[in-house]
Amino acid sequence: MGPGTRKTSRAVSRMTEIYLDYAATSAVRPPVVLEAIAGYLADIGATPGRSGHRRSLAAGRLALRCRKQLAELLGYSGDPGRVTFQLNATHALNVAIVGTLRPGDRVIGTAFDHNSVRRPLTALARRGVSSETLELSASGETDLVDLRDLLSGAGRPARLLVIPHASNVTGTVLPVKPMVDLAHEFDTLVLLDAAQTMGHFPVDVEDLGVDLVAFSGHKGLAGPQGTGGLWVREGVEVEPLLFGGTGGDSGPPEMPATFPDHLEAGTQNAPGIAGLAAATEWVLAKGVHERRREEMLLKSLLLEGLRRLPSVRILSAEGAESVGIVTLLLAGRDPGELAMTLDRDYGIQTRAGLHCAPGAHRVLGTLQTGALRLSVGWATTAGEIEQTIDAFKQLDIIGT
Repeated sequence: MGPGTRKTSRAVSRMTEIYLDYAATSAVRPPVVLEAIAGYLADIGATPGRSGHRRSLAAGRLALRCRKQLAELLGYSGDPGRVTFQLNATHALNVAIVGTLRPGDRVIGTAFDHNSVRRPLTALARRGVSSETLELSASGETDLVDLRDLLSGAGRPARLLVIPHASNVTGTVLPVKPMVDLAHEFDTLVLLDAAQTMGHFPVDVEDLGVDLVAFSGHKGLAGPQGTGGLWVREGVEVEPLLFGGTGGDSGPPEMPATFPDHLEAGTQNAPGIAGLAAATEWVLAKGVHERRREEMLLKSLLLEGLRRLPSVRILSAEGAESVGIVTLLLAGRDPGELAMTLDRDYGIQTRAGLHCAPGAHRVLGTLQTGALRLSVGWATTAGEIEQTIDAFKQLDIIGT
């Protein structure tokens, strides 16, 4: 390494901070989200649905507005109460999985599943629920013949199919609709994990035909941590995961059958809901299709620059329908050490490791090493992508 290289990297570190970890969380948020949280704490501060005074009523109106906006993002025109607030996508997935499966049921996951699916299924195996895995190619291609065999179960059809809308490792969007159509031939419910697509990629429940959708509020929607949701189609039964107060109908010892109370025990994260309401309004105003167009341009720019570097091996499938994730290896560099170097010397924040999805890394052949993931978001600029490519060029030269 020449002295000029080290001087340049230190200067970049002092001058810039480039956040490329939006697949983990939108650590950079629109100002309206911050203002909404502060405004709620200063001016409302009460819990939705718990009292009849003006502050509680204002909180209730805010929660209802947020539900309606989330329903609009989901392409759903029915009762907004079917959109229930959860703490995050992991919470929502647990509510859906544990609430729909009983001893003796069969459930099908995929090789791309996040641990928020994989671990609940492992826990339920101890309660008599059997799970099987649909294998996928590195590019997310699905063998529908294999899926049909898994769904049929030799005469014992699966109760639930869980599909990640997009891989949090490669960014590849899965062919959800044909999988849903096939599942419904066997009366199998379909749960869509939209943690990586909500806000980044269109999620239309009517077009896709899914029965449940779990999503995060703090990733593509750019809301605060501690927010997420679960949409449940009318007629789909989900037993509550938590039991407790709901504000209304306090007499019976059972949880209310009506939504959203059925799945919302306890005091809700009202400051988070305020931030999520502002975030969803912001996303709707911008338009998901427009955000996707911008993010795909940035991803293409990043891929174009990285492809020219001989030491970079890109793991994300190119040409496949995807979200703004680029996962890679740099020859001769441990992904964790590479992430640390990018942060320390170039101000570039990424994520290394197995990304809570060891199955996806098994498919990619990186289960033992992990990989480095870069993910673009609403505040990413072309200039930041160019600086990131320059940083990899320097590391490519250093490595040789």
